[in-house]
Amino acid sequence: QVQLVESGGGLVQAGGSLNLSCFACGRTDSMDYMYWYRDRPGKGREYVAEIRRSDGHRYYADSVQGRFTISEDSAKNTVYLQMNNLKPDDTAVYYCNANGSGADFWGQGTQVTVSS
Repeated sequence: QVQLVESGGGLVQAGGSLNLSCFACGRTDSMDYMYWYRDRPGKGREYVAEIRRSDGHRYYADSVQGRFTISEDSAKNTVYLQMNNLKPDDTAVYYCNANGSGADFWGQGTQVTVSS
């Protein structure tokens, strides 16, 4: 089992920045990938970014490429999502996901609201 706890959400003006954190505990060594997803109002769950833990390779959705950065501090068991140049369309609940060894775990989410 892996438990994930997100934090760092809040209210920010367009053009601003936030840094989300996802603290992981439990059998994190069995997780191969860490992801960020988001639920935007009226839309389904949307992929945002991922990091491959074996080599740190990162992938991003087109909508956030160049503005968001995913990173991991393995010593702190924490994955981050640095979000810059935020837009009102980025308003969503952001979720952390851990995947590996045939298992899939989700955090409870953190709300990000971007005002215009």
